[in-house]
Parts: sequence; structure tokens; C-alpha cells
Amino acid sequence: MNQISSEELPIFPLGTVLMPGGVLPLRIFETRYTDMVRRCMAGGLPFGVCLITRGNEVGTPADHESVGCTARIVDFDLEQPGVLQLRTVGEQRFRVLSTRVQQDGLIMASVDLIKHDQILKIPETLAACGVIMRALLDDLARREPQADRRMIAEPYDLNSAGWVANRLCEFLPLDMGTRQALMVLEDPLQRLAMVHQFLVDHQAI
Repeated sequence: MNQISSEELPIFPLGTVLMPGGVLPLRIFETRYTDMVRRCMAGGLPFGVCLITRGNEVGTPADHESVGCTARIVDFDLEQPGVLQLRTVGEQRFRVLSTRVQQDGLIMASVDLIKHDQILKIPETLAACGVIMRALLDDLARREPQADRRMIAEPYDLNSAGWVANRLCEFLPLDMGTRQALMVLEDPLQRLAMVHQFLVDHQAI
């Protein structure tokens, strides 16, 4: 992974939360973001995705959460002139220290990268989460034979509490504020325990 140059990261405020390891398809048409994508692809660099707190995805730069996740472009398609279809994958959380807005409306942020989750095994008390995750992967494989088109990116890590928690966060009907709070948690076991409780509360396990 190429490093973020001079701690400057272009920010794409969106109405969704990107988790590390998560798949995020994007349809890009605004000039500021098509230019951003070209620069990122040319330099092999990521951009940042942050949840919008006020404003919209298009037009005037939106206010956003202070913790987001870097997105790596893994595939693209020019579906029509001026419109880019991207497949991106979340990589690493970051904390925004300060921002500035360029003339074209692109937000640039000075950021601190947050350490990757510690790799922890799923405890027996939360094992049901792993069972549900395996069933979800099997269902996705039946629906989409091409792995690079599925909404969960390889490699899979069904033994990792953090990986399983992140993937379940993406598929459960959580509001974006809750998903943001879970993404920010630094303890992957705590994140998985909260997901497990959601499943219990909704009688899914």
C-alpha cells in the first residue's frame, strides 16, 4: 500500500459508513471527484470516506464525521462519457486533524491513521456471529459466482472478531449513526459483542 503523501488525504463525504475491508461501489460524475479519482489511480493512492453530518453528497462540500476510512480503488469502468463506476475497498481508519477546501470544492484533510484492529479470535460466547457470517458468504457465492463482483471482498477471515464484526455491520439494518459508532470502536471484541447483542435483540440468534 502506498503511503498517504504528507498526511494529506482527499475526503469524499458520503451518506454511508465504510468499514475496513468493506466493499463500496461508487458512481462518480462531479468534476472534483473524477479529478480526485484520476490522481489517486495515477499515484496508487487511497482517498478518504467520511459519513456526512450535514449537507449532501453533491454540490456544496458537506460537513462530515471526524473519523473515516481510506478507500482503495480496485476496479473501474467508464459506463458513459463523464461517469466513472468504481469498486473500492476500505483499508484503514483515520482521524481528521484539520481540513481545507480547494477551489474545485474538494475537501483535503490532514489525518492521523488509526492502527488496524488487533487480530483476535472469536470467543465461544460470540460464535453465533461466525456461523451467520459463513451462511451469508455461502449465500453470496450462490448468487454471484464471480468473487470479484461480490459485496464482500476476499480474503475472508472467519476467525477474526474484527473482520466478522465489520462485515455484519455492513449487512445488518443498522442506522448510520450506530454503524459509525461501531466503526470507531478500537476494541474488535467489543464491536462484535455489540453486533451479537443486536442479533439477540432482533431474535436472529
